Amino acid sequence: MPARAGAEDDVVRRVPDVASLVAALDEDDYLADVGLATALFLAVRLPQPILLEGEAGVGKTEAAKALARLLDTPLYRLQCYEGIDAGEALYEWNHQRQMLGIRLAEARHADLEETDLFAEDYLLRRPLLKAIEHPGPRPAVLLLDEIDRADAEFEAFTFELLAEAAVTIPELGTVRATHPPIVILTSNRTRDLHDALTRRCLYHWIDYPPPARIAEIVRRRVPSSAESLAFEVASAITRLRSLDMAKPPGIAEAIDWVSALAVLGVDRLDAKTVDLTWGAVLKNRDDLELAGARGADWLIGGGDA
Repeated sequence: MPARAGAEDDVVRRVPDVASLVAALDEDDYLADVGLATALFLAVRLPQPILLEGEAGVGKTEAAKALARLLDTPLYRLQCYEGIDAGEALYEWNHQRQMLGIRLAEARHADLEETDLFAEDYLLRRPLLKAIEHPGPRPAVLLLDEIDRADAEFEAFTFELLAEAAVTIPELGTVRATHPPIVILTSNRTRDLHDALTRRCLYHWIDYPPPARIAEIVRRRVPSSAESLAFEVASAITRLRSLDMAKPPGIAEAIDWVSALAVLGVDRLDAKTVDLTWGAVLKNRDDLELAGARGADWLIGGGDA
């Protein structure tokens, strides 16, 4: 597969190798291991999308945001959900403006062709089309977030974009990217994606990080927090994730919890503080009952309840 064309020299200057990418992401307070950095590096340098899979809260979306900041290029994000269609992802016609155009033509007794109403002036661009039309100088980052929440029909709709960096608008024809976007798809693996989609992508699974790495991430996001508190919270989050929870907490909840504790002036976890601040980390009643049954002492010390 050939290297990405277009603004290649500038991209190479910004991301010359994997080690440089790790360092640059670190400066942006995004901690990426060599495996993830290698996958992102290939996505930048090759004209091929990357699929990032992993549990919710491991940093998939943040990876795309950090990469866009590093490259100083726009991030176009499409949040996927069940029932999403081309109109929300690619484009819609501005029907209100079309009706205004029709009435104006009637008032002027002017002829109005159908093609006049389906010109670019009446087009409402959505994230996919914006990414394809981005003029550069560097390719945009296009994030298809939680693609597993969309249905199979929407997956099929994305094939042309993923394979050819192009989209087809029936009234206008095929629009091809001058600078093909860096496409990042994320999935929480709530369902299996179609083989035809995964074949078009590079792939990387992001593991949930160990407590020491979680603590480091938390300290980056909440610099006022004590190092010991960040590690205690990271360890507690890891213990909670060992339970069969409906919505297991992730890195975002660890950051929220430490932020709440910092506001309360807490620098060490104790049973009373845990009982008072469950709501910062658990957002489901059944999960609260499950954790409460194990007890705050178990959460802090990790011993048997």
